[in-house]
Amino acid sequence: MRRHLLRKVPSALLVLLLASFLVFTLIRLVPGDPASSLAGPDARAETVAAIRARLGLDAPLLSQYVHWLGGLVTGDLGPSYAIGGQTADLIADGLGATVELTLGALVLVVLLGGAFGVLGATARGSWLRGAVRIVTTAALAVPPFVSGVLLVLLFAVVLGVLPPGGRVPILTAPDLGVQYLLLPALCLALPSAAVLGRYLKDGIERALTEDHVRTATAAGIAPRRILWRHALPGALPPVVTLLGMQTGHLLGGAVLVEAIFAWPGLGQLAEQALVRRDYPVVQDLLLLLVTVFVLVQLLTDLVHAWLDPRIRWE
Repeated sequence: MRRHLLRKVPSALLVLLLASFLVFTLIRLVPGDPASSLAGPDARAETVAAIRARLGLDAPLLSQYVHWLGGLVTGDLGPSYAIGGQTADLIADGLGATVELTLGALVLVVLLGGAFGVLGATARGSWLRGAVRIVTTAALAVPPFVSGVLLVLLFAVVLGVLPPGGRVPILTAPDLGVQYLLLPALCLALPSAAVLGRYLKDGIERALTEDHVRTATAAGIAPRRILWRHALPGALPPVVTLLGMQTGHLLGGAVLVEAIFAWPGLGQLAEQALVRRDYPVVQDLLLLLVTVFVLVQLLTDLVHAWLDPRIRWE
């Protein structure tokens, strides 16, 4: 397993390096100039030039990129241009809320996706399979900004059992925190749970046609035991890989869901930084998202190799 990890680390570092260059370059292709935004619409050219010099924006782009990378390596993310304060402090303030939302959604993805997959593959009644198919199709077809509004109308307005928005840290008040977390986490989790459920359903159905599963069936082993001991373990390795990919999508989708439910995470910070052309905050947030995605993929690959020894042998 250690040798397998060492083979993957160089490619992961290369991906992060290329991603950092793309993030740095693409942000500067967006129309607008931080110095002009800070100076105001009526500022003179000399004032704008002075602000650019103070922020280091008058240096060559390659020099700015190298300076930014050096700050990332040393942990000095520098000050925010427009929002104020240190970039690291701004990200740290919102990171906990976003991680809490993403982890809550991930738990729901595993629970709902597992239920969709198992029921879709093993339900004997055609109506139950049809119901699972309808739910997964609707979860994939309806975008989060629509499903979020529908969830608020149903559970907060009509039924009045859950709050419509805001956040209470779950570590501070677990009972109240879960109530505030449930709606945004469900809104974020539904599309990924539908994808995972369909993928797991197909994997279980393929595993049930394998020779060793047929042999176990012919030997009179109970269907439930065959499912949990033979079919499900055979379907897990590709599903774990898909789950790792969906984790990255959850982190990216949290930005939109946070805006719907007034969840004070990195989404609000990203919105403010984009509007104000705050280069340090935007590029650090984007690179953080890429880094988390790469790390999750690396961890997923290790779990896949642990579940399927053939990966390690290759």
